[in-house]
Amino acid sequence: MDSFGEEVTNRLGANEKDRELLEAAATFMAKSTAPQYSYNFSFLGRPIIQYPQDMVAVQEIIWGVKPDLIVETGIAHGGSLIMSAGMLALVDLCDSLESGTAFDPAKPKRKVLGVDIDIRAHNRRSIEAHPMSNRIQTIEGPSTAVETFSRVIEFSKQFSRVMVFLDSNHTHAHVLEELNLYAPLTSVGSYCVVFDTVIENLPAAAFADRPWGPGNNPKTAVQEFLLSHTEFEVDHQIDSKLLISVAPAGYLKRVS
Repeated sequence: MDSFGEEVTNRLGANEKDRELLEAAATFMAKSTAPQYSYNFSFLGRPIIQYPQDMVAVQEIIWGVKPDLIVETGIAHGGSLIMSAGMLALVDLCDSLESGTAFDPAKPKRKVLGVDIDIRAHNRRSIEAHPMSNRIQTIEGPSTAVETFSRVIEFSKQFSRVMVFLDSNHTHAHVLEELNLYAPLTSVGSYCVVFDTVIENLPAAAFADRPWGPGNNPKTAVQEFLLSHTEFEVDHQIDSKLLISVAPAGYLKRVS
């Protein structure tokens, strides 16, 4: 595995310098947004509205960090919640196998907390009917509202290793407010992932009917946040690995 890891590192270094490869990836991102490429996928039966490359990256960091709690803003159809819950179930199972203790799926140790301003009734029913539902807690309300975030804080007190995914309103102001609130929940060595930073790299015309676009999006919020939060660093290796991602420079690792 050490040899394999070294080979991966060398390939990622080469990717960073391969202009033709980088341009091809950027072209694919630009061309794939209009036909709603990200709407084609699901996880354990629920639509996830995500690029497969980011799904792979998320499972890698969950396995590496093994968080006790994943906090997600933005629920939509619930696919991301289900993916996080499924990965945490695998972590619990493997922990049980390694320790020789019984694995009881009815009493999960690790949980997912989803926050959304509007959880549609049909999505809530589908999430609650899913086999992973006992790992999922939801809070309906504006993610940055005092009452909502107070509930997040109270729930988070039960856990020691936390990971955060931000994927709700994509305006600069909202994402920056979410970062200031939710990023501090992230444990050292864990990640706060800010999705849809790719908006900064796409044509403004792609967001004509949205309040966000180039110059006003999650990436600009991340850039401002990092100026005063040196405890977080962009994990550029993930960018070099994925090449195609909705979260370039959005995988923030807490280093202190």
